[in-house]
Amino acid sequence: MKKNLIYVAIGSVVVIGALYFFFASGSAGVENDILASVKKGEFRVEITTTGELEALRSVQVFGPAEARRFRIGNFTIDKMVDEGTVVKKGDFICSIDKTELFGRLEDRRLDLEQTRAQYEQIQLDTSLNLRVERDNILNQEYIVQEQELILEQSQFEPPAIIKQNEYNVEKAKRELDQARERYRIKSLQEKARMMEIAAKLREDELEVNQMVEVLDKFVVTAPQDGMVIYVDYRGNKVKEGSQITSWNPVVATLPDLTTMQSITYVNEVDIRRVRVGQQVELGMDAFPDKKYTGEVTKVANVGQQRPNSDAKVFEVMVIVNESDPMLRPSMTSSNTIIADQLDDVLYVPLEAVNVENDSINYVYMRNGVKQEVLLGMTNANDVVIEKGLNAGDYVYLNTPNWGSNLTVNLLEELNGKRNRDKQEEEEPVAEASSAGRRSSMPSP
Repeated sequence: MKKNLIYVAIGSVVVIGALYFFFASGSAGVENDILASVKKGEFRVEITTTGELEALRSVQVFGPAEARRFRIGNFTIDKMVDEGTVVKKGDFICSIDKTELFGRLEDRRLDLEQTRAQYEQIQLDTSLNLRVERDNILNQEYIVQEQELILEQSQFEPPAIIKQNEYNVEKAKRELDQARERYRIKSLQEKARMMEIAAKLREDELEVNQMVEVLDKFVVTAPQDGMVIYVDYRGNKVKEGSQITSWNPVVATLPDLTTMQSITYVNEVDIRRVRVGQQVELGMDAFPDKKYTGEVTKVANVGQQRPNSDAKVFEVMVIVNESDPMLRPSMTSSNTIIADQLDDVLYVPLEAVNVENDSINYVYMRNGVKQEVLLGMTNANDVVIEKGLNAGDYVYLNTPNWGSNLTVNLLEELNGKRNRDKQEEEEPVAEASSAGRRSSMPSP
């Protein structure tokens, strides 16, 4: 047993030693420097954001807004279809409780019956009153004729009797004129009464008819084809039992799913690169295999602070070029905004570029040269090289051991152009210093 333990211990020591020498020798031969080639081709500056889909156009579905004319302020929803249901024009969306308006309708119908009864009573009274006045006129005409006949037969009577008969004729004619005037005034009065009660009757009939029409609108149907999206009131979606006001009777919206847009937000650092008309590549979290294209249609001028974020962002709207029945509102989209694009240019990873004296940009090349480069556009990973390198060259992404004390191979094209602004600021200071030294020297 002891011999076996000794053999196991010796074997373990041998294995550990072999592994140590193997890995030590292998690691000694591994080169820690990382190289990258200078690539040539298309270079893009991209801004990647996350957005949310919504329909570019949508139609609001209203409840019976006309009910507020009948002093009904709130409605209660009885039944409704599920949100996301695709409906056709005229399909049922929801029904609203009619109890309050139906009670008011019954009251108005009773008022209408009373008004009709009053109308018929006034109509009868008018006929009777005017008939009495017409009879008075007819009777007075007979009296005038009678008095005129008496006057005619009294031609041979004494003058006093003749005079009396003449007075009676004049009096009868005057009373006839008064009767006719009373009839005219009475006709106007009765006509005014009839017009007043007729107007009230028409008003009551119109209100009852309008209530009946509004009752039909308590069953809300789709004004067009679309998908039902219920509106949000104070953070709560409309549902069965919810109340909506007659001043804002929107029950749902029907988005047009043929044209969608993505609402996204770009941080204040990158928003200066975003412009209307830029192309966008979109992907959907729900369909990872599908790709879409889009275009920036609107860039907000004023930033805002989103919930749970300290950074200011700007709203950007991107229209989706393709029409896909699979796209739905509120889906999450990944948006890649192509801010700039260059064709057939040289570029290297950002890690390959170093800076010396705040004005000289350089790279370490595989051939042992510390080469100055002229930089162009940058994106999140790479930078364009305008001068200093060729396609196929290799550069180090780290500082090689041999490059610490090496002199930079400068570009002649950049002589006199490095840090020009700083030099222009320092020249007046140098001139002022030299002038001060000259003025302090004693005159010969």
